[in-house]
Amino acid sequence: MNWRKGSIEEVMALVEQVPELDRPYPLETYQQRLNEVPHLIQIAEVEGEAAAFKVGYALNDTDFYSWLGAVLPDFRGLGIAKALLQGQEQWVAEQGYRLIKVKSRNRYPAMLRMLLGKGYHLVDMERASDTPLDYRILLEKSL
Repeated sequence: MNWRKGSIEEVMALVEQVPELDRPYPLETYQQRLNEVPHLIQIAEVEGEAAAFKVGYALNDTDFYSWLGAVLPDFRGLGIAKALLQGQEQWVAEQGYRLIKVKSRNRYPAMLRMLLGKGYHLVDMERASDTPLDYRILLEKSL
């Protein structure tokens, strides 16, 4: 597995292949979040085929937000998400950020386990609906 910098358009095409991301963001949302702020778009490739993505952006001079990421179903279980996370953390640290923030949901227990296992700490929760599976779990990691 290798990762490279990618584009918004590549991410949008990959999102369509991820069943859990059934409400994709429009192009305007990506542009609003990423234009005019430092950001990193990673595309993971396995044998030349796009297999996953991870998108994050600067919140300020010290904090970076790991916003959106997923591994396509055919490539799960290969450690790609962990590799992208490690690559993102390295890049973020090299840019001088000191904190990575991320939100996940109860409905993604594998993501929560990975983040906790990689040193992220639960710092808050947002009730996004009456359904506990949709609660947003906020995590942070100091670099």
